[in-house]
Amino acid sequence: MPAWIHFYLYQLAVVMSCVLLAVVFFTLVSVVAGNSAFAQSEHRNVVFVLVDDLGYMDIGANNPATFYETPNIDRLASTGMRFTNGYAANPVCSPTRYSILTGKYPSRVDATNFFAGKRGGRFLPAPLKDRMPLEEVTLAEMMRASGYATFFAGKWHLGPTEEFWPKQQGFDFNAGGHRAGGPFKAGKYFSPYGNPRLQDGPEGEHLTARLADETVKFIRDHQKQPFLAYLSFYSVHTPLMAPRELVEKYQDKAERLGLNAAKIFGDEEQVWPDAKPRQVRILQTHATYAAMIESMDMAVGRVLQTLDDLGLADNTIVCLTSDNGGLSTSEGSPTSNLPLRGGKGWLYEGGIREAFMIRAPGVTEPGSTCDSPVMSIDFYPTLAELSGAETRSDHTVDGVSLVPLLRGGKSSGRSSLFWHYPHYSNQGGFPGGAIRTSHWKLIERYEDGRRHLYHLEQDVGETTDVAGKHPEIVQQMTADLHSWYDAVDAKFLQPKPSGLQPWFPGR
Repeated sequence: MPAWIHFYLYQLAVVMSCVLLAVVFFTLVSVVAGNSAFAQSEHRNVVFVLVDDLGYMDIGANNPATFYETPNIDRLASTGMRFTNGYAANPVCSPTRYSILTGKYPSRVDATNFFAGKRGGRFLPAPLKDRMPLEEVTLAEMMRASGYATFFAGKWHLGPTEEFWPKQQGFDFNAGGHRAGGPFKAGKYFSPYGNPRLQDGPEGEHLTARLADETVKFIRDHQKQPFLAYLSFYSVHTPLMAPRELVEKYQDKAERLGLNAAKIFGDEEQVWPDAKPRQVRILQTHATYAAMIESMDMAVGRVLQTLDDLGLADNTIVCLTSDNGGLSTSEGSPTSNLPLRGGKGWLYEGGIREAFMIRAPGVTEPGSTCDSPVMSIDFYPTLAELSGAETRSDHTVDGVSLVPLLRGGKSSGRSSLFWHYPHYSNQGGFPGGAIRTSHWKLIERYEDGRRHLYHLEQDVGETTDVAGKHPEIVQQMTADLHSWYDAVDAKFLQPKPSGLQPWFPGR
């Protein structure tokens, strides 16, 4: 064979070897990227856990001295990022649920109270819509458009009729979501449930465990494709009911700790001077509520364990939060939020500061914390970015992506958070608005326009109103709050037939 043929064959072999090496290299890179927790080219699963009425101080990760036991939620916090200044968009349930699913402030559609709460007081409440508009592009619709299987279990409370329930809002499956805000019929927390979207189980089956069963089944059935599993517990909302053995466990625990003889309620006023102060629970001792907390935590643990067992944990984003603060001022007042003031239905920290955590493997440093103020409106853009789901350009989003914070950043890039609650709550809360800017929080009362200023870093319990000492801060924060009212077309209290006029911005 001529020498020149040997030469060209040699050159061809070198080229083919380089091509082969390149193919192997890029294949390996592709595999590594595919196994990396958040490769941009691959969608990641999402498990979203929403606990009804869970107080910030009800979990061990936020309150090591809590009476309750939450080892699974605490483990979730230890493997992700815990936000110490995480907030609900509203002090009651439906508006916050709306905010999570849309990324919007609920005031944009007048969804400012639980659906459909119409409690009156000195004045008539603002107009209230009792359904999430079908025109909204929900979290489930966004993710389904990107190829996700979508599942909902538990409490919905975002529309009065079936046309507004989960299957019409982007969820492929619905286990138990309908109009009601709680398990108020039939066996309540035990089968038979009387739930039009959840078949009864064996008599005495526990609803909280059943919702976990349904979620686990969905994950197992859809483990080969990206999925969104949205587990929205009815717990720990009233009625106060739990498995007997757990209740007895906490009765014994309270006795052992000597809590049965302790003072349970305080006489701190939860409203600005009124003729009838409202009592607030100051000690966590309620055995049934504690049992509800633990049974819910056990259900969370089952879902997390399923992710581990199926090898999905490193490929799954997990979020957990609540829709409002713990119930401390009415309806049995089963929990204490101290040192946070107030609770569900109040614009104080006890009513809006929430358990708030995100585990994003490969992004979050396990066991990390973040003290930047964040809100339920932020889950939507955060999950869009982390999962690779595409957002629609015509969908307004008020939230910001928390990915920079999850990666260790110090700021979300947002200056303020806002609240708007033009209603009298069932728990005694007054109609008002609020703004948080850095460590400052201003509350504006809608009956008469009075404003109160607190420095949360120095006074997380909102015990000392410093508005008189900082008029310039009050003026600026009031202006910012009123500009936001205009931006979301906020509605306010209405006069009663007597003609007495409530306060209105600018009046």
